Amino acid sequence: MLLLEALEDITKLALSVAALYVAVRLVLRRHQPEWSERIERRRTAFVWLLSLGAAAIMVAEDALGGESRPIDRATLLFIREWVPSALRQAFEWITLSASGRVLAPLTIAASAALLLARRRIDAALVAASVACAAAVVYVLKALVGRERPALWEAQWYWGSSFPSGHTLAVAAFATAMALVAGREWPAARVPALTLALLWVVLVGFSRLVLGVHWPTDVLVAACLGAAIPLGLSFTFEPRRA
Repeated sequence: MLLLEALEDITKLALSVAALYVAVRLVLRRHQPEWSERIERRRTAFVWLLSLGAAAIMVAEDALGGESRPIDRATLLFIREWVPSALRQAFEWITLSASGRVLAPLTIAASAALLLARRRIDAALVAASVACAAAVVYVLKALVGRERPALWEAQWYWGSSFPSGHTLAVAAFATAMALVAGREWPAARVPALTLALLWVVLVGFSRLVLGVHWPTDVLVAACLGAAIPLGLSFTFEPRRA
């Protein structure tokens, strides 16, 4: 039953993305030819952007409507049962890698290094991605107010459960850095994106191991966090020679 529902959701997502892609291309081709050409050059990135946005909306609807609560709860209990308690400290360190105390200095350092290298557009992309991510987290937490899991005693964190701020922020920073690396060294694009994905997955999973977020909080955050720099990259795009 769950498999059929998952297949149905994937089909809906694919159809929605395809329809939205065609509609956007038609509108831009008629009214904004320059943007239409830009999207055509980066068609794969644009499809990923639409897919991430659509996935975030679909999962958020289920989460905030209460439909995902049974599977959210079952997933957390399964993780609690099968992840050894001895690994808890390791996951706390992983979570720390996505905290403001770490990401803020990393963002400043990366932006400054890019500026010194005269890559102002890339520096702006990294800084804007993290700033937008922080704003999105603050606004959504204030608006939604979803309660955090209380299945076992867990460390207290600021704000509501939706979305996972750590996951969203690290997804924005890691994706932005991967895009920047891919621009300078095209051969490094896939390894950079793979490392970014690994970091985001580990941080998201750490939030579940620590019991401070529901799985849907993490999934939506990962999609939104990756979508932010991907969307901004169409604006912060180096001029072609």
